[in-house]
Amino acid sequence: MKIAIATKEFTAVSGHAGQTRQWLVYDLSQHRSNQLLPPPHRVDLAKEQVLHVFADDGPHPLDGVDLVVCASAGDGFVRHMKKRGAEVLTTGEGDPAVAITRILAGEALADPRFDITTSLCKLRDLFSRH
Repeated sequence: MKIAIATKEFTAVSGHAGQTRQWLVYDLSQHRSNQLLPPPHRVDLAKEQVLHVFADDGPHPLDGVDLVVCASAGDGFVRHMKKRGAEVLTTGEGDPAVAITRILAGEALADPRFDITTSLCKLRDLFSRH
């Protein structure tokens, strides 16, 4: 399983996943519960690779991810990621390490905080190509 966490400068869980450029990707395909968490791979997307504008005309650095963790995401982003084979999980947890640790432990994550940009995205998503 691969889990991608949208971040702000690789240090905090980011809102508005469709606009996020910095991602931490955990490849857990070889991970066992009694092992230390493997270090994440840092993915720094180019402007044209940001998922809000990506044309889906070729491979993407986040291909193969099973779960996306972020603070907020619009319906269009969720649909887009579902087409790419990934589920989206929103959370109010700000620390990526805590989020991944809780996910692996099967614990609930903090509920997402209210974000006005999510409401604006929902309006924009009504007209989205995704």
